[in-house]
Amino acid sequence: MASLFRMTAGILGWLALALQYWLVMTGNIGPEPIERSINFFSYFTILTNILAALALTLPWLAPQSAPGQFFSRPSVRTAIATYIIIVMAITYLVLRHLSNLEGWYVVADLILHYIMPILFVIDWLFLVPKDTLKPKDVIVWLAFPILYVIWTIIHGALSGFYPYPFLNVGELGYARVLMNMVVLLAIFLILGLLLVTGGRLIDKARRANAA
Repeated sequence: MASLFRMTAGILGWLALALQYWLVMTGNIGPEPIERSINFFSYFTILTNILAALALTLPWLAPQSAPGQFFSRPSVRTAIATYIIIVMAITYLVLRHLSNLEGWYVVADLILHYIMPILFVIDWLFLVPKDTLKPKDVIVWLAFPILYVIWTIIHGALSGFYPYPFLNVGELGYARVLMNMVVLLAIFLILGLLLVTGGRLIDKARRANAA
């Protein structure tokens, strides 16, 4: 049952990513294909959904492989859960009113920003052992968003492309973006700690009920 759920969710994730990439590459407005591809992979949403799709796919497709074992680790899956919850939250609270999507764009947006986060959290809640999680793990998880922000600033300085308005140095300046980065990292840290604590409590309650 767990493998079937992950198989279905993983396939859905890859199809949504492929759809979004196709929409970006076939659109009439924007830079040349190479730049479009770079910009596509410069969205935190896309990178996080790739991680989620890998985590949902590799444990059943290649469970004995090094990548399969890596993405099976509770700490790795909890880190991805943290990232994808924030993707959904920022999209709903900050970004959803900034664009008017139509047609297949709506489908891709709905899957990547809402359905995949929900499916991944369900997987985390019911299929991931959480009693080995430690608060210090959260510090390691911050590496991904920190590296992402560094890339965004460097890439933006070279290309003028910023995927999110709150990281747009051209509009806000470095001081404001730095402040936004600190706030975002604090959110990652707090949510990560909540998932570690909550996850351990969930597993503890399950063991107590099973006893």
